[in-house]
Amino acid sequence: MASEFLIVRARQVWLELAGVAVTFPAEGTEVVVSERSLLCPPGWSGIVTLGNAAIITVPEDGIGDLVRERLGGLPVTTLTDPDRVCRALPVAELLGPATLAYCDKDSFRPTDTDLIDVIPAGHADLAAFLASVPSDDADECGLAEITSPAFVMRSGTHVVAAAGYRRWPGQAAHICVLTAPQQRGRGLARVVGGAAVADALANDLLPQWRARPEPSRRVARALGFHELGTQLSIRVTGLSAR
Repeated sequence: MASEFLIVRARQVWLELAGVAVTFPAEGTEVVVSERSLLCPPGWSGIVTLGNAAIITVPEDGIGDLVRERLGGLPVTTLTDPDRVCRALPVAELLGPATLAYCDKDSFRPTDTDLIDVIPAGHADLAAFLASVPSDDADECGLAEITSPAFVMRSGTHVVAAAGYRRWPGQAAHICVLTAPQQRGRGLARVVGGAAVADALANDLLPQWRARPEPSRRVARALGFHELGTQLSIRVTGLSAR
């Protein structure tokens, strides 16, 4: 029952990001043309599955026709399988898939926040932390774009793990977490992530955990998140291939 309620709330987030009026069908797939979709980069097609239904935004009618023809009859569970999608469509590039997980106050498993330091999002210590890690990690985690405070753990004066969230449409809190590479495996991501989730819930927001690597997914599950869907972005090319 809790998952059903979370799916309803999660779907509202992605419907607002779609950029045009669209609804998740009772089951199956809905394809819609949207030049303003935030499900994917500009000019790409975005696929989001939640529960037993999916929405797909495409940048133009021709791609929409191709996507409906090639993906419309596939099971929802296969729509974010890169191999299956690449066999069905002329895909030039793809991003993902990422797992979409959500939690509420009932499912959340709080962490001990005694060692957490709360600093503003633009604090110099957070910037120094992001500059100290590999650039791919800094870019992927999204901490540079959070709208919440940052919840950090330190070794001495240096930040070694941090979390926060960016407010999304649909009253969602997109959780961002990063641990310094040399500090991983100690449970720090769960502690700082839990502090960010607790803050989001206290502000009546829907915590969202979007992840690709399994270690990140394990952290989310440990905090009580339910994996309810997936997201995949693709750039379709070669319409003549029809």
